Parts: sequence; structure tokens; C-alpha cells
Amino acid sequence: MLRIYVAVATVGRADLARQTIDLLAGQSRPPDGVVVVGATPEDVEGIAQGTLAPRCELAPRGLCRQRNRALDLLSGQADVIVFFDDDFVAAPDYLAAVERLFLAHPDVAGITGNLAGDGVRHGGYGIAQAQALIAARTLQLDPAIVPREALYGCNMALRMAHIRELRFDESLPLYGWQEDIDFTMRLSRRGRLISTGLVSGVHLGVKGGRTSGRRLGYSQIANIVYLMRKGTIPRALARKLLWRNVVANVLRAPFPEPWIDRAGRLRGNGLALADLLTGRLDPRKIESM
Repeated sequence: MLRIYVAVATVGRADLARQTIDLLAGQSRPPDGVVVVGATPEDVEGIAQGTLAPRCELAPRGLCRQRNRALDLLSGQADVIVFFDDDFVAAPDYLAAVERLFLAHPDVAGITGNLAGDGVRHGGYGIAQAQALIAARTLQLDPAIVPREALYGCNMALRMAHIRELRFDESLPLYGWQEDIDFTMRLSRRGRLISTGLVSGVHLGVKGGRTSGRRLGYSQIANIVYLMRKGTIPRALARKLLWRNVVANVLRAPFPEPWIDRAGRLRGNGLALADLLTGRLDPRKIESM
């Protein structure tokens, strides 16, 4: 048996976080504990009274800082830490499948599940929609174990023995943007990363409590350039991600999706490109924008 703990970082969405965390009580293999890290008392209001009585803590605002707080709290206590976004709904056998995979493959350092649905691409799902998608699609997902270069941060299970002192880069502030690639690319030097349809769930993609369009647009450039220079994202992938985002913002700004601030993102892209050309590009700049 492994000691498996779930960690959730949340800002501005206490009601949603409470609902998704309470759903973990329905796991066929319950978590050994749940840690929730907010930035203010309001971020975790009412969560500790939930079904699983999660431990609620505070850290300076920022996904990397909040996840690092969870890592520090669970060091020496957990064998596996499972990071879920506060808007992720796990399939009922998620933790059981993770435990089986880690026990069967001691060299695996991290696992990410194949999604039965990602609301980020569709304007967001409700919890009932997510549960319906899980019921309808999880058995259709490919059970093959696939090697990964990096993991998707909305759901990733990590072996603590491989993490050791490794932490999320706090130079990527607020929402983080590509912090999952940076962290798990570094983790991949210590053990294998995999994905499989045996582990699944739905990312609701709920809006609210997130970074503004302008800040996110700046991060779409600044964070990727920073990670490319740092050497934790391949140059080819960095260029692909950067220009894909810029082109999407340019093309869609005149007719944006209702749930995306394309104009704000485009303005942020422009500010970042200007800073890149003048040597002032810094991911941390969004904290003062």
C-alpha cells in the first residue's frame, strides 16, 4: 500500500473547490488525506468541513507557491502526491489506478490521466456534465501506457521519492502558465513519465478566479521564453506554443469566443514582445500589471 495524498491549490473559488474535493469521497480507493492551499482565508472557506475533512493551509498567491506549500507539508508523509486543479473531477477509480501503476512500475515518477473531457476547449463544463462524460467515455479511453515528456498539470500523480527537493519555479507567478511542463520536464530526469486511459477524469475549465486576459497574454510569451532559456522546454516546442497562441489571439480577437478575453491576451502578447525586443522581458512583471 502507498500513502496517497491529494493536493489542490485554489484562489477565489471556494464553493467549486469544496464540491470537487467532496467528490473524492466516492473514490474506490480513498485518499489518505487531502491538502488544500489557498491564498486567503476566503479561498478555503468551508472546505475543511467537507466530507474528507481536508487540511486547509495558506501560501502567497500563485499556483507554484501554493503547490510548493503542499509539497513541503507532505514531505515525509506521502508516497504519492496527486495534484488536481480545483476544477478537476476525477473518475471514481482514479486513485486506485494510480496506486496499481506505481506499484507495478517502480521506475515511474509521474502519471497524468487521459481526459474524458476538457472544458477549457468548450467554454466550461458543470459537475453533472463531467460526471456524465466520465460515465460515457472512460471505458472508451485507450488503456495503453504511453511515455510522456511532460505531464498535464490539471491532474498529475507524482512519486515523492523522485521529487525529493524538486519544487515548482516561483518565478512563474499567479496562474503559472506552463509550470507543469517545467516541473515535470525536470522530474523526467529522475524517472519515467506516463499517461494512460486507465487514469481519467474531466477538467471542467471553469472561468473565474483566474488571471486577466492581459496578464495571461504576457505570460504566453514571457513564461515560454524564460523556460526556453532555462532549458526545461525544447526550443521547437517553445516556438510552437508561443506562435500558436499569438496567431490564435490575432485571428480570433475580432470574433472572440464568449469565454476568452482575446483582446486582452493580444495586448499582453504585444507588451511581452516589446519587452523581449528591449531586453526587459520578465515573467514576474504580471504581478504589477
